[in-house]
Amino acid sequence: MPQELLLQVSPEIASNESLLKDYLSKQLKVSANEIQHVIILKRSIDARQKAIKMNLKVSIYLKGEPFQEHKIELPDYKNVSTAQEVIVVGAGPAGLFAALQLIELGLKPIVIERGKDVRGRRRDLKAINRDHVVNEDSNYCFGEGGAGTYSDGKLYTRSKKRGDVTRILELLVAFGASGDILVDAHPHIGTNKLPQIIQDIREKIIECGGQVLFETRLTDILIKNNEVQGIVTQNGDTILANKLILATGHSARDIFELLDKKKILIEAKAFALGVRAEHPQSLIDSIQYSCDYRGEHLPPAPYSIVKQVNGRGMYSFCMCPGGVIAPCATSPGEVVTNGWSPSKRDQATANSGIVIELKLEDFKPFAKFGALAGMEFQKSIEQKAWHLGGETQKVPAQRMVDFTQNKVSSSIPKTSYVPGTTSVEMGQVFPGFLSQILREGFTEFGKSMRGYLTNEAILHAPESRTSSPVRIPRDAFSYEHLEIKGLYPCGEGAGYAGGIISAAIDGEKCALKIAEVLKN
Repeated sequence: MPQELLLQVSPEIASNESLLKDYLSKQLKVSANEIQHVIILKRSIDARQKAIKMNLKVSIYLKGEPFQEHKIELPDYKNVSTAQEVIVVGAGPAGLFAALQLIELGLKPIVIERGKDVRGRRRDLKAINRDHVVNEDSNYCFGEGGAGTYSDGKLYTRSKKRGDVTRILELLVAFGASGDILVDAHPHIGTNKLPQIIQDIREKIIECGGQVLFETRLTDILIKNNEVQGIVTQNGDTILANKLILATGHSARDIFELLDKKKILIEAKAFALGVRAEHPQSLIDSIQYSCDYRGEHLPPAPYSIVKQVNGRGMYSFCMCPGGVIAPCATSPGEVVTNGWSPSKRDQATANSGIVIELKLEDFKPFAKFGALAGMEFQKSIEQKAWHLGGETQKVPAQRMVDFTQNKVSSSIPKTSYVPGTTSVEMGQVFPGFLSQILREGFTEFGKSMRGYLTNEAILHAPESRTSSPVRIPRDAFSYEHLEIKGLYPCGEGAGYAGGIISAAIDGEKCALKIAEVLKN
């Protein structure tokens, strides 16, 4: 039987198989030649001391012990071309993993996606960055794979109570992701790697008899006697089915407006909002690793900060080591920021959303919009940023210390945000109470991370799409909408997930609930 050990070793030993075997041979008091295989099961960084260590959980096989490499394979997906159909609206992680689960359960998914496939999206992303032109159906949020495809693919989740995280990670590995995502404490695929994985998932759905329809936007849901009958698309086409998984993501405002217009129950939901802060990665490395030079054996350092400021949570969100800031507007006349990293996280800058918890009472000025009040609040800030940025995709920006001192920055260095920046006093973007919390919060952040509060850091505003401003209520057991039979609100857009993994889990669960109903 292999031995499992918990180790704490230097980054150099952790990254070199030969050195790791030498280390283990001394621990086990055997020759290094006696160690046949060392399998790393878990890996994380401990940077609490000046001498940084890697925490490893390893499985060790000595000579003579039977060893069989664990090969991760896809489930035995059957052909479902003639099976009962289920409509899945949205080809993000919730929709794609719902479709795969439906196939596994013997049902035929018809996936409709308003945007283009992963390759076609690239031209539209280029148009945002270069020409400041926003395609409302194809952008960083909409299109095959959803927001995660071209904005990072971080897989860290706290949603283990919601379902089987390992199953989702293993499916991603089976579709081509690195096996490291099963090992690392904060797994990450990278924007350069995700498109091929997403494309392979789509091809598997089609190969098994499912359908995937791009540039097909939902414009109406057909309902009779409070039961789903099918949908209508922007071309006037009708797709009939009495089971509908609605997985449209947190930015599908037209879907929220459609539900509200049809008097389908939805609720305003609190979310978080703030700025995206960019530092030199070398500065974050020096703070987190307490060193002048990171070295080749350590990854670019992340950070995570949480503070209570004036009774509100202010925290880092979607932190991207070695990454860039992207323009994530979904309509003309608005500016939105997000961040992403390539798989190697090898860019010169680090960025993170720094956001503040909002409360439903903050939306009172927009009360006339009912359940859409939070969405309108969000929209108003994005539109204000667009005007302040010069009515282009240039983003309002300010040096961090200048912001805390209410001082317009005399200059803004070039940042990773390609469309460019406009020097603005950031307090103009946000309501007064939010600006004040941000100012005080950055001062507190600087006390926790010495060197973080610096004018080398550039703030970009706003970071506003942290989660959905709307929840679509569903039954906690059946996952069906509280009033409409056959409607299954799903994923981030419905208010039941907060990232790739939790959305994928939620998609699978909706598919399982549908299968249970159809079998009874």
